[in-house]
Amino acid sequence: MMRLAPLWRRLLAEFTGTGLLVTAVVGSGIMASRLSPGDVGVQLLENSVATAFALAALILIFGPVSGAHLNPVVSAADWLLGRRAGTGLSGADLAGYVTAQTVGALAGSVLANLMFDLDPVTLSHTERAAGHLWLGEVVATAGLVALVFALARSGRAAVAPAAVGAYIGAAYWFTSSTSFANPAVTVGRAVTDTFAGIAPSSVPGFIVAQLAGLIVATALVLALYPDAGSAADAVVVAHPAEPHTAVPVESTEKSAPTDNAAPPRSRS
Repeated sequence: MMRLAPLWRRLLAEFTGTGLLVTAVVGSGIMASRLSPGDVGVQLLENSVATAFALAALILIFGPVSGAHLNPVVSAADWLLGRRAGTGLSGADLAGYVTAQTVGALAGSVLANLMFDLDPVTLSHTERAAGHLWLGEVVATAGLVALVFALARSGRAAVAPAAVGAYIGAAYWFTSSTSFANPAVTVGRAVTDTFAGIAPSSVPGFIVAQLAGLIVATALVLALYPDAGSAADAVVVAHPAEPHTAVPVESTEKSAPTDNAAPPRSRS
């Protein structure tokens, strides 16, 4: 018998995980600008590498509790794809996930600002409002969501931390927008006037583009994997109903594959 972690634990995981993700994005951006002043290319390299590694680590930490979505579009895709099969997040759970992720992102940005002796909240002045940037967000978001569900549907969730981290790290470079690909992270980055910031006036355009990417990815996943909805539950990792039940010594070796059968599922 399997059960999900209680909702409050999953929401705590999403709040904390998203917060630490934004802390990594913003903090590494501040550090990069201080270590490599005047060289934007090196700053972006430092920022992208730190973000990719941090994201992979966070998926490993929080995946077994909430699935480590850390991203409203991933949670929304889980809800959308699971409707026909009766799997995935419920509507109420989706609302909780999105709220926890957004509040966590804001808290993460404040934490990064404080760690570098900056004002807790300073609205960004970096304008990112242009059609080519929005197109970049559509591409980045669609690729991320497609990757997440392709891994779940094909039973390769074990490689999700490395695969998702690698994708986001690469998308920093091959998209014009530097791959925010996450509405919560976008909101969080609006309250830091640093290397990773985005002006509040640019946030709505990015979020609309990310939602468009969600729609594109959902259609693509359904075309490639018509039964993808059946894998939606893999995004919220189940736990043994009696996690503290002792396992007989003689059966430990046989039980090991079962313990590893539901590895952390994905996100940013």
